Amino acid sequence: MTSNLLDPVILQTDFPDLQLHASGKVRDVYQLDKDRLLFVATDRISAFDYVLATGIPNKGRVLTQISLFWFDYLSDIVPNHVITADVERYPQVLRKYADQLRGRSIVVQLAEMFPVECVVRGYISGSAWKEYQATGKVCGIELPAGLRESEALPEPIFTPATKAVSGHDENIPFARMCEILGAETASYLRDLTLRIYKKAAAYARQRGIIIADTKFEFGRTAHGITLADEVLTPDSSRFWPAEKYEPGRSQESFDKQYVRDYLEEIRWNKQPPAPALPAEVANRTSEKYLDAYFQLTGRKLDV
Repeated sequence: MTSNLLDPVILQTDFPDLQLHASGKVRDVYQLDKDRLLFVATDRISAFDYVLATGIPNKGRVLTQISLFWFDYLSDIVPNHVITADVERYPQVLRKYADQLRGRSIVVQLAEMFPVECVVRGYISGSAWKEYQATGKVCGIELPAGLRESEALPEPIFTPATKAVSGHDENIPFARMCEILGAETASYLRDLTLRIYKKAAAYARQRGIIIADTKFEFGRTAHGITLADEVLTPDSSRFWPAEKYEPGRSQESFDKQYVRDYLEEIRWNKQPPAPALPAEVANRTSEKYLDAYFQLTGRKLDV
């Protein structure tokens, strides 16, 4: 698949009569009323904790549509915060923005979010691989000796992290999560995270994608503990093509690793200002996001 590069790249949202609730590296969140938020996924891309000057065509649409797919697929395990992604059912105040919002936005229920990210790792890669090489552990969890880079772990492990407004999230031991949330809530979220990951990873594996690791965010609503934010996207997960998987090395991926590799090649010092990307790199990255969506869902991008 290739992206429709005629579509405009959305780096900023501008809805002057809406109240901005939060703006992240990718998403802008607007307060609709005391109970509802509007999530809008832009085409911004971040690497090494900085938002780059170049957007990725269709990225926000891919992230939104993949999350919607997973919210639906996992709804038998955990409720989610989605109210609707159908712009024809949006509040009247949003109707004039329908063309900008279609495909890249969701009206969601406001949730009281837990201040801990629920990270699960089924394979050893990235920062976990570096920590394992140095200590034989990941987030205080002792792992078998002799594991190779990108190798599947005997069982998925839960490695929570505290959320950072900017910069890297900080991995914390499970005991620290218990102190923050209480042991009962922390244990429930850990078990729920592992259950969700196992179901999603088994499905993705059948579709030719290995989900090496991912992170979930949960909050409380009237429905109880609720899955929120984004779910199992190439931004929040490591997606590897199963047909090319080979332990003992780093893996080709569907995520923004392609962008990170380019930035390493040009020897960017990882200080602001973040560089722009050549059109070739942006378009190739767009294709990777689109490929991930198509491979997972069997559908073309809903634009």
